[in-house]
Amino acid sequence: MPSVKVYRMDGTESGTIDLSEKVFGVEYNEALIHQAVVTRLANERQGTKGTLTRSEVRGGGRKPWRQKGTGRARQGSIRAPQWTKGGVVFAPKSRDYSKDMNKKAKRGALLSALSKKVSDGQLLVVEEFAVENGKTKEMVAFKNALGLDKKALLVMDNNDEKVILATRNIKSLQTLPVQQISTYEVVSSDKVILTREAVKMLEEVYGE
Repeated sequence: MPSVKVYRMDGTESGTIDLSEKVFGVEYNEALIHQAVVTRLANERQGTKGTLTRSEVRGGGRKPWRQKGTGRARQGSIRAPQWTKGGVVFAPKSRDYSKDMNKKAKRGALLSALSKKVSDGQLLVVEEFAVENGKTKEMVAFKNALGLDKKALLVMDNNDEKVILATRNIKSLQTLPVQQISTYEVVSSDKVILTREAVKMLEEVYGE
């Protein structure tokens, strides 16, 4: 059973916590994590680009000049690709880039990513995220106390508006409710910090 230290907001240790083997001790599965990340990024693509081919551009139905005798190159339409305002060769069209991933695979990818963070020593637990005034300097002090010099994901057990307000101007810190945690956020962060209550909620959902 994996175990990690629990910290307070000032960076001091308050004890340790035993983590569920079913949630934080899962075997690393790189293929599942890759699939989850690719699916997430693909689903964020809009795919709304589109231009017109020569058959879709308005006009150009009449031959601009006769085939022979003008001294100019033969032309069949002023909407051919070589003309200004002509159609586009192999024009890009709107398409749906979205991918699907079944629930079991999503679950496996998330648990694998969390377990990898634990084994690499990149998952921390704090008693709670709490600030008094919602000031950026309060979260900067927390960041410095825990040595979070790179991108960190703060997984909250509630939507504390003061914490969100105090964090939003710090580029290296991202807040996320535990209900919205996903593989992409976990693997794209150098460290993941969960509250003690968030750990409990994850174990209740995924530890069955």
